[in-house]
Amino acid sequence: MSYAPRLKTKYREEIVPALMERFGYTSIMQVPRLLKVSVNQGIGAATQDKKLVDAAVEEMSIIVGQRAVPCYAKKSVSNFRLREGMPIGAKVTLRGDRMWEFMDRLINVALPRVRDFRGVNNKSFDGRGNYTMGITEQIIFPEIVIDKVNRINGMDISLVTSAETDNEAFELLKAIGIPFKK
Repeated sequence: MSYAPRLKTKYREEIVPALMERFGYTSIMQVPRLLKVSVNQGIGAATQDKKLVDAAVEEMSIIVGQRAVPCYAKKSVSNFRLREGMPIGAKVTLRGDRMWEFMDRLINVALPRVRDFRGVNNKSFDGRGNYTMGITEQIIFPEIVIDKVNRINGMDISLVTSAETDNEAFELLKAIGIPFKK
């Protein structure tokens, strides 16, 4: 038998029937699902030191288990000493089993390690069923060796769902296990 991520199995066996009952869906295909997870990191100081982007790409690749790619500036902004084509960040998009594994580690390992954690904000939905959260330190992930980190960076994690409304997406993410504030 092939391997299936723990959270994916929980989604299929527990969350889908619960959401079908909660919202009165007639088909399994109507139930909202997690389509992709996008992780982005902007490095503002990269205009002075190009090695910061390389370090960010390496750290993000270690965290998510998939190779991250650098982001480049689209426009030149003289006030920020930014030229078109300069590397200024890193990004990665997760789908399938890697996405479910990352979500499992985020919910059960990384978020509880945040200092003074009381839950994630429940008002960060975009109106179309997608959710974005910001993380202030990449060192909450256990894959990162703190001694090798030369700079603390934050990152944005966007969860893209197939939900039509924010309420459906909220119920889906709550059922998956994301700890929202009371």
